[in-house]
Amino acid sequence: MADETNAGELRNGVERLGIRLAEGQEKLLLAYLQLLAKWNRAYNLTAVRNPREMVSRHLLDSLSVLPSLRGQRVADIGSGPGLPGIPLAIAVPDSQFILLDSNGKKTRFADHAAGRLGLGNVTVVKSRVEDYADEVGFDTVISRAFASVSDFIRLAGHLCGRSGCLMAMKGRLDPEELANVPSDWRIAETRQLRVPGVDAHRHLIVLVPATATRLKT
Repeated sequence: MADETNAGELRNGVERLGIRLAEGQEKLLLAYLQLLAKWNRAYNLTAVRNPREMVSRHLLDSLSVLPSLRGQRVADIGSGPGLPGIPLAIAVPDSQFILLDSNGKKTRFADHAAGRLGLGNVTVVKSRVEDYADEVGFDTVISRAFASVSDFIRLAGHLCGRSGCLMAMKGRLDPEELANVPSDWRIAETRQLRVPGVDAHRHLIVLVPATATRLKT
């Protein structure tokens, strides 16, 4: 019964987000949820304990940024147990995702989950973001409650490709935090995220180098 409830919550939430997923993708998302709930009991990967609550606060929250993703190469910074990277990788199988985190316990789970789910477009890396280098650069560098905007830029800005962007998933917007964006970067967009089942402020901040003229799609 619980699995059916979670499936219904996911299906309803995805529809309200205006996202189209194949049946196989919904099954993969629910399989990821089961793995996360199981491992969470032993390893405390997330403060959210209830699987039904995980549907909204983890799966749907991650998928809410899907329309804003740019390009084919995505880096998820401070991914923890794979959020938002694994739900997004399931939804966009043609894009490549690097999941970066310094917590070995969480990266072991994310790597295990990606393997169990057969996600060939996911690579999990245990590393501090400031120590990680990429010669090509990413189209989208995303973080979910990782750091302040200025710290996000300082730590992860070097991973952004020439036409790429940084995307910070946030709760309530802090005017002081937004005012402290370094002068060599600018806010290209702020968007309110309406996540079904989440009664809290959710926003997406999109940042690009100050010299950028457009975002790569």
